[in-house]
Amino acid sequence: MRPQIILADDHLMVAEGLGRLIGDVADLIAQVTDGRQLVDAVRRLQPDIVVSDITMPVLSGLDAMRELKAAGSRSRFIFLTVHTEPQVAAEALRAGASGYLLKAAAGEELFEAIRAVMAGRVYLTPHVTKDVLRAISQPEGKEASHLTQRQREVLQLIAQGKRMKAIAAELHISIRTVEDHKSQLLHTLDANSTADLIKLALKLGLVSE
Repeated sequence: MRPQIILADDHLMVAEGLGRLIGDVADLIAQVTDGRQLVDAVRRLQPDIVVSDITMPVLSGLDAMRELKAAGSRSRFIFLTVHTEPQVAAEALRAGASGYLLKAAAGEELFEAIRAVMAGRVYLTPHVTKDVLRAISQPEGKEASHLTQRQREVLQLIAQGKRMKAIAAELHISIRTVEDHKSQLLHTLDANSTADLIKLALKLGLVSE
């Protein structure tokens, strides 16, 4: 029986190509373009596998997975991303991802990942395996821990260059609350400026360069 898969990627041309690839080995039951749509689709359709980018609008793929797993979802996540940083891959695996590979190597490697994950194994692209295993063996960095879901959302929107008013409107909270979250982020992450927060958001895979 072919696995049922949801694809999450906000780049239309990339998603179309990936959709055709996935269709050769699995049933593509939905495609979404942001993290919040992904959470809703997984809850509704309960796929076997989610193939997702990490950096997406509204909610990152990584945070969408965290939210779903916290709610008891059994869907397995394969992250297909441009992020080669071992810290990002290590964080994804720590959070419960079943696969991690690079868009540059998509194709036959994606088929391998799907087969491995359906067999109950974890698939990690050979392109970053050594560095990722080293990163996993080290203590999780302070910047990747102790952030609430809301703080991560605010950090992602700050790194996207959005102003306090726009962030407040998008998250349906007050400007004062956004400012409070930003102050907490600066303190928690030992950051001195918005530029420092953007650098950390890049490192966490919340935005891409």
